[in-house]
Amino acid sequence: MLAVISKRNEGYEARFKRHFAHQVEEVWSYLVENDKLRQWFPELQVADLREGEVIRFHMGDDRFEEMNILSFASRSVLEYTWGEDRVRFELTPEPGGSRLLLVESLGKLTDHTPRDLAGWHVCLEVIKALLEGRPVEGRRSQWEERYRDYSQLVNDIR
Repeated sequence: MLAVISKRNEGYEARFKRHFAHQVEEVWSYLVENDKLRQWFPELQVADLREGEVIRFHMGDDRFEEMNILSFASRSVLEYTWGEDRVRFELTPEPGGSRLLLVESLGKLTDHTPRDLAGWHVCLEVIKALLEGRPVEGRRSQWEERYRDYSQLVNDIR
């Protein structure tokens, strides 16, 4: 399911909703434990998981971008800066598993927006595959297909 993109008073919002047939604790571990985080987003690293601290984005070589943790509630909320934007994960228990809501708050839509949205979409698919013990294959082709979809969505909103 593609994200829903909507106009807000200040910018835009992309909302990804996913149901996982896994408990909150299992899904949460993929968002915050470096060994599991590395499996779906190898550039991210958590050092000190609490509000006011940072998540590091490895830019290559020895360069890192620090993203500030804006909101944190263990096993339920993780929000941090993403360049000029924000990314928020919300986890809630549901019958038969849990619901993950990923919200990217965007100041403006740019030519790069569909790239990020396609990336988040594929990341969520990878988390699902990892939770289910399935191999992760074809990330690039999945991303290319989703990039086309999100390019169209973004163009429709502009």
